[in-house]
Amino acid sequence: MISTDKVIPDKQPNIREPSESAIAMLDEQGTVVGWTRAAERLVGYSAGDVVGRSAAAVLPYSEEEPTTAEFVEQCRAQHGWSGTTTVRHRDGHGLDVSLRVSMLWGQDETVRWLVSVTDIGEVSGGATNGLVRESLLARVPMGIVVGDPQLRCTWVNDTMESHDGISRDRRLGRRFTDVQPGAETEALESAMRQAVRSGPTKVHDYRTRFASGPDREHTFAASIFCLQDADGLVLGVCVISVDLTESRRARDRLAILSEGSTRLGSSLDVMRTSQDLADLAVPLLADYVAVDLEQSVPGGEGPPVHVGFTGERLPVFRRAGLASIRHGVPESPWVHGEAVAWPPASPFADVLSSGRPYLEPVLDTAPGTWIDHDPARARKIHENGMHSLMVIPIRVRRVLLGMVLFIRTVDPGPFQDVDVLLAEELVSRAALALDNARQYAREHTAALALQRNLLPHRLKGGAAVETASRYLPADMDHGVGGDWFDVIPLSGARVALVVGDVVGHGINAAATMGRLRTAVRTLADMELPPDELLTHLDDTVQRLAEEDADAPEQYPAAVGATCLYAVYDPVTRRCTMARAGHPPPAIIDPQGRVAFPDLPTGTPLGIGLGVPFESVELELPEGSLLALYTDGLIETRDHDIDVGMHRLGTALAQPSRSLEELCGRAMETFPGQAPSDDATLLLIRTRTLSPTQVASWTLPSDQTAVRSARHMAARQLAEWGLGGLEDATKLIVSELVTNAVSHGSDRITLRLIRHQVLTCEVFDTSACSPRLLSARTLDESGRGLFLVAQLSRRWGFRSVSGGKVVWAEEDLAPASALVPALGVPPMPEERPVLA
Repeated sequence: MISTDKVIPDKQPNIREPSESAIAMLDEQGTVVGWTRAAERLVGYSAGDVVGRSAAAVLPYSEEEPTTAEFVEQCRAQHGWSGTTTVRHRDGHGLDVSLRVSMLWGQDETVRWLVSVTDIGEVSGGATNGLVRESLLARVPMGIVVGDPQLRCTWVNDTMESHDGISRDRRLGRRFTDVQPGAETEALESAMRQAVRSGPTKVHDYRTRFASGPDREHTFAASIFCLQDADGLVLGVCVISVDLTESRRARDRLAILSEGSTRLGSSLDVMRTSQDLADLAVPLLADYVAVDLEQSVPGGEGPPVHVGFTGERLPVFRRAGLASIRHGVPESPWVHGEAVAWPPASPFADVLSSGRPYLEPVLDTAPGTWIDHDPARARKIHENGMHSLMVIPIRVRRVLLGMVLFIRTVDPGPFQDVDVLLAEELVSRAALALDNARQYAREHTAALALQRNLLPHRLKGGAAVETASRYLPADMDHGVGGDWFDVIPLSGARVALVVGDVVGHGINAAATMGRLRTAVRTLADMELPPDELLTHLDDTVQRLAEEDADAPEQYPAAVGATCLYAVYDPVTRRCTMARAGHPPPAIIDPQGRVAFPDLPTGTPLGIGLGVPFESVELELPEGSLLALYTDGLIETRDHDIDVGMHRLGTALAQPSRSLEELCGRAMETFPGQAPSDDATLLLIRTRTLSPTQVASWTLPSDQTAVRSARHMAARQLAEWGLGGLEDATKLIVSELVTNAVSHGSDRITLRLIRHQVLTCEVFDTSACSPRLLSARTLDESGRGLFLVAQLSRRWGFRSVSGGKVVWAEEDLAPASALVPALGVPPMPEERPVLA
């Protein structure tokens, strides 16, 4: 039965109803025999211009296109044709159109062609390319009946029988009411008569419902319009019905691509993008979808896999996306993140080697197939009724990012070539998003590794200070910036405290920061005072800038930086500081009073003004809190630096709190605001060594000093309970004091410091730097510092006012067994060993 209700047809993107298309009718040789006003509006030719002439007047005119005869033969072989092409407008310009040619049958097996043309330029959206769109639209069943002015059927296509169940032989030569009488068909014929009476310009749209099978009922949109002859008179009436059920499905599939264009590029997380891909495809394209990524893609590490892989062992893939029409995705043997096992003889291996999609419309589960070698999948296939399979590679250029498995279980229809085309289009969009996410993951991993290696893993304040730190980069995407901080152990239980800020943000600033941090550590090992260290660091920045300027295309230019460098001595509680264009430190005394000391500002590093840096020495009470920071912590776009310094001081003015708690409070001085610059904070709480941990003696500058030094050192070690270090320490003291006697001309000072290690220091007035020599067999001197180096964990010297200090450190564990191991006999007290 047929029921008709006049409605306004749906206007959805990229799906055109028949009434929106230009229609022409051709005979078997390709001559135009019928024309419509819609065709005249599209190409500019009237019925009188084209009827009776070859369709070549308006059909494809490119030399690469087939001739009309060839095109007719192609249509006959395929029972029609659909695709995109170019037709000629009357004024000479070309129109890009979607063209659909349908074969019509008449009496005695004669043939006519109905041509439907739609201007692609009018199609809204842009959700997909023309090939995919036309392939989807070509699947929408379109029933065609052409009647004479008396409404008798003269031409019909094969699709119409599937719509209403009436065969071609029964329909030809008869009206609708003849073959299916009833009120509904009478209403349809009434509409056809109205179209004939109203002339060729009138198009009637009807919504019609046909029972197309025992248990299926489809809805159709029917368009009724007139065909004109060469004189513009009504040649016949044409009824074209489109299966809205299939049309809606095609529309939904195109909507998948439209949504995929936006949704699949919304995240830089490869796992989320993979899940979005799976969710988009279920249930409109498949009943179950699994997305597997090659293992280097999620982590951004490892070499990529290239299409054409032929290794003996398949690469490792991990399940990244799952979706199913069934709750809990029972079809998948693997969960998110698990490695997916693939047998070598499987469609997956074929896709990996060829880079092309794989289609198995009817899944072959017979014994001896690849499924036999994959028990986990075989069990799931049988349990869930999987019957049709597509495997689509995720590829960008020649790199294979992964594969997508599409399965049908409940939907009885097998996958077809057009499904592969749609799946490829959807996966290609996901591939671009995944490649962007993969590149981001690689850059992010590299940036984090860079920052992790550039900044200290653990701050070591030793006996001098307790420390805590915070770092918040402005470049939150990569987590890197140009700020740095450091706590560097020095000799004599002292520590160097550093904070610096390279101009700029991101990975280039971080790379420059790493170079400067390394330079500071190297200069700190030279025991330079703060002002001298900054002078050398300034030279380093200028030199880096000059080197980078020579190759700007390979390296980012090393621009300016600021730095504050301080040295704290827990024995004297004195802190010496200098700064190069950096904000001053905040000092909070044990009572919570906040001060920002007035230090000479200094010029930023790399400016090259030649202005000398100046150091300032302060005495800090035990338990003082010292805050070193960068300007990103105290300066924002909405507040000046004074406001930030005040807020920082207020946050830190509670010295009884732990350093970690104070760090957290200080970093929230501007809550709710995104950082406009890298923000770094280094908190230091000072400690003081007890006088019982330090022993110091003044020695005469003669040979008796050696024996006295050894005796005093031995007694002090015994008092500290470090008798196990006596032999090694006495040798070290002998060598250092002997050198002082040999090269100095005034007083000599010996100092022992017990903290995490035992430090032995000897001061003399000589500016001569000690050197480690390689003595020959018969030489009587030159072995002193060699013995010191062997007996200590490290040794060195530093310049101080009025001379230098040579020092050596020993672990607190007994080391006397080292002395015989070195082959050095115990020395008589009166015999010095010269270095």
